[in-house]
Amino acid sequence: MKVPQILCYLLCCLCCHALYSQAQSLSSLPSTVYLDAGKNSIQTSLNSDSHNLLFAVVKAVDMEEVLDMSGPFTVFAPTDNAFSKFTQEELADLFKEENKKKLKTLLTYHMVAGNLTASKILRAMCRGEGSASFTTVQGNKIIATMHGTDIVLTDGLGNQARITNADVDYSNGVVHQIDSVILPTDL
Repeated sequence: MKVPQILCYLLCCLCCHALYSQAQSLSSLPSTVYLDAGKNSIQTSLNSDSHNLLFAVVKAVDMEEVLDMSGPFTVFAPTDNAFSKFTQEELADLFKEENKKKLKTLLTYHMVAGNLTASKILRAMCRGEGSASFTTVQGNKIIATMHGTDIVLTDGLGNQARITNADVDYSNGVVHQIDSVILPTDL
């Protein structure tokens, strides 16, 4: 079913307004609630109270320097709570030296080359009649769609993650906090 272009435009306007309103309301929150946009690089942003596991993944696969100096990258950053889909045993297994390649696959599946802001994602969804596909650094695709006013990412296995905090800008890219871990099909 084709979405009329005017409907897509209105949807984008509504979503942009909702995201702008959300960003404005963040300024009244304590700094511990959201990522600090004053930091220099994506790598330093992942070293936060809500991203301990993701930062541990970055360190385990030796990508600290890449995320500190290269870019631009867009990182869909799962919170520590997002990793609850894994048991403690599964996480421990992923962090074993022999599974370093799997861990790197998982991390790079949460990254897209370039500076992909929420408004760029919304424009791509409008052009794609309600959905947009993005190729991750890992090489597989993720699909972005709207559910209400939320941008939702769907992996190749059907798992979904909502962007809960969008457009945290850094010198080498942008971070979007997500509420679930997305998985590549070849993990």
